[in-house]
Amino acid sequence: MRPFRDELWRAMDGIYHEILAHPFLTGLTDGSLPKEVFRHFVLQEAHFLPDYARALAACAVKAPDPAAVQRFAADAARTVEVEHSLHVELLNAYGIGEAEARRHPAPPTALGYGSYLLRACHLGTFAEALGAIVPCYWIYARVGETLLGRSSPDPLYAWWIETYGGAEYQETVAGVLDLLDEVAAGLTDDERGRLLANATTTARYEWMFWDAAWRREEWPV
Repeated sequence: MRPFRDELWRAMDGIYHEILAHPFLTGLTDGSLPKEVFRHFVLQEAHFLPDYARALAACAVKAPDPAAVQRFAADAARTVEVEHSLHVELLNAYGIGEAEARRHPAPPTALGYGSYLLRACHLGTFAEALGAIVPCYWIYARVGETLLGRSSPDPLYAWWIETYGGAEYQETVAGVLDLLDEVAAGLTDDERGRLLANATTTARYEWMFWDAAWRREEWPV
């Protein structure tokens, strides 16, 4: 029997290939991505990451066993400590302080994506929360792994790629996918369908997040 992760990836595969083809990521690897676009991406992340950490913490609360509680609680803490530190350093590279970044209003897509994750993880079952959160891990891992072979002539972009393409992050994601397969084995067809629907929505938000940075999205009024 094929693992459930294969079914989930099939649901996201078309979106993932659109992500890889997006000019944000092609520009990241060939070094042509305008600095102001990456700066906008980092500002989006400054608003999104706290909500992502809260969504992981909500997964920990709903987790069915101590090992899963520990996994998501640790990942929530790691998001605050490691990813937050990375983005503070990226902000500093642009001469932006964290307080200044927070004063910049959260753009629509960053706000919508964070709000969606919090809603799914607080109001859904553990399986539904897992469906919403897994693409956040997995798409970044696959993007990082794919781009790692290309790297970038720009040191800042290469650093970002190495963070998500590196072995430590890949191992973290592998553990989450193992948990996904275990949980899915005990679900009904309807429950798996809701999990897949949440995963597809999150995958779409991933594309939208990069696209919003590319467009330097702001509120229209």
